[in-house]
Amino acid sequence: MADSAGLHVSSECPAMLQRIDALGGALEASADAAEELGRLTEDTARALLDTGIVRAGLPKDLGGYEFSPRQLIETIERLSYHDAAAGWTMMALQMVTGTTAAYLGAVAAADLFPDTAGGDHALLAGHGTRPGRAVPVENGYLVSGSWQFASGVAHATHIHSAIQVEGTGELRVLAMAKSQVELVDNWDVLGLRATHSIDYYCADVYVPATHTYLATTTTPAHGGAIYRLGLVNMSAIGHTGWAFGVGRRLLDELKSVAAAKTGTRNAVVDTAQFHAEYATAEARLRSARAWATEVWQDVERTLDAGELLSTEQDTLLRLVLNHATRTAYDVGQTVHRWAGTTAIRRGPIDRFLRDLGTGTQHVTSSPMVLQNCGKWLTGAQPQAHWEFLDLAP
Repeated sequence: MADSAGLHVSSECPAMLQRIDALGGALEASADAAEELGRLTEDTARALLDTGIVRAGLPKDLGGYEFSPRQLIETIERLSYHDAAAGWTMMALQMVTGTTAAYLGAVAAADLFPDTAGGDHALLAGHGTRPGRAVPVENGYLVSGSWQFASGVAHATHIHSAIQVEGTGELRVLAMAKSQVELVDNWDVLGLRATHSIDYYCADVYVPATHTYLATTTTPAHGGAIYRLGLVNMSAIGHTGWAFGVGRRLLDELKSVAAAKTGTRNAVVDTAQFHAEYATAEARLRSARAWATEVWQDVERTLDAGELLSTEQDTLLRLVLNHATRTAYDVGQTVHRWAGTTAIRRGPIDRFLRDLGTGTQHVTSSPMVLQNCGKWLTGAQPQAHWEFLDLAP
């Protein structure tokens, strides 16, 4: 049963961050191999899963840690600082597995999450947009479709996908065994290469109704107040943390480059212009993070009071994500400009810049979302409300 109490804040978060930091060296050492594989190495993935990072997003009543939104942001931020692709992979697994656990009922929970605390639970990956077709049949649906961007699917046991019910147009989300879909090994990209964000498809696969939920739900079957955010807002949590982790790492890398080059002949890092631009980038990143903290703190107060978010709050958390992503991208441009040839040789700066360039293309940070935020904030559509990433009149 869902917990009707206030927002849960986990005591496990500080230890989780320590476990993640302890893997920093291993993540750096395996980064090149992961890019060649197109996914995290098995040793790396297992070590990260053993930290409990996915469990951080799972409902407490199912054996999860059920971190608060700001705890989840900090967790993904910390991992992404060490490795952007690992952060993205675990962010996807955490969010998709956690929301599946929260929104599916008792039958599916018993099947997929029999002993979460003991490590016996499903891991889900998949994509929530461009829904497949669901033809109603007795006690379920025959599902067909083709989906993209199954980040982390190499490490998953099950698939999460959006479906549209034929006849009613209802949007639902399903959970099905990974063995029921065909995977398409087509993740040939410049950045986030190690996330295995491949395509997949299926045709006329039976999925029981018990293993689907209404895509727009804000009423969890398991877990507490955080899951009243709904699917899209839960997604915004991890992406916000990812942007800040990557932005922070790039600035720190540039600081190291500057320390190594200062005092050498014609060193650009000794110029007043470099110092001013570094300070500006630092201010922008810190300001974006502070604003995100403010917005999510307000959201947490609303959740803790047992209330649903207002349209204003829905707008601001989307705008905070968009701003965090664009700020991290701008930071990356500053780092690229001043790191010189270090930015073009194989190493952390090159890898983080490529990963950042790919991550900024995610639909949750798209120009259309920014435009919709503006429509609400300017009063152009005062009666509107959010439906996924669209502002509906």
